[in-house]
Amino acid sequence: MAIDTSPVRRIALAIGAALFAAGPAMAAPPQLGPEVERDVVAPEGVAFAPAAADEEGAIDRFAAYVAALAKRDYDAAYAMLRLSLQASSPRLEWEMNLRKRGTLWADGRLRILRLSWYLDPAGQPPGVYAAFDFRGDRADGTMDCGYVVVHRAAPGAGFAIVRTDTSEVPPELIEEGVPKADVLHQLPCYLGKGIATAF
Repeated sequence: MAIDTSPVRRIALAIGAALFAAGPAMAAPPQLGPEVERDVVAPEGVAFAPAAADEEGAIDRFAAYVAALAKRDYDAAYAMLRLSLQASSPRLEWEMNLRKRGTLWADGRLRILRLSWYLDPAGQPPGVYAAFDFRGDRADGTMDCGYVVVHRAAPGAGFAIVRTDTSEVPPELIEEGVPKADVLHQLPCYLGKGIATAF
């Protein structure tokens, strides 16, 4: 995939990097490098490949959401949730659940491990979905492991957060930077090749 080096895109990336640098959790926005595992699922007989604009919109929404949580800007993060998710997660309850888990999003380096695309999945509102599996590694040896799913209902529409789940892996469940085998199946993220500790 060609890299967009247009002046507008370079400026947007520079602004995004500056905003993330100002937050406590990440020195730079999470990237979609060649090491990120990718998957595409579409209805049988339908050819689907996400366009560059799809990927850009999805990663921008994901990055903005995790940046807002890292800065404890709950108003901004909640506003990014799809309306149906807001309806099932009242604002006060949603925020209190996050505040009870104060170390999440706090100071880790976030790394996207896999990006999975879904077109019109059965039982869900139609549209394009992108699921980001990630891990966040902290200086104290602990890590976060989870996923965030974004949805775009129609071409040209913005992406909204539709589902998220994150677990903390404490030091006693990690050996040499890797979660112990008996906890791997309990984690909400897909670690895959991302189990490796090298960045």
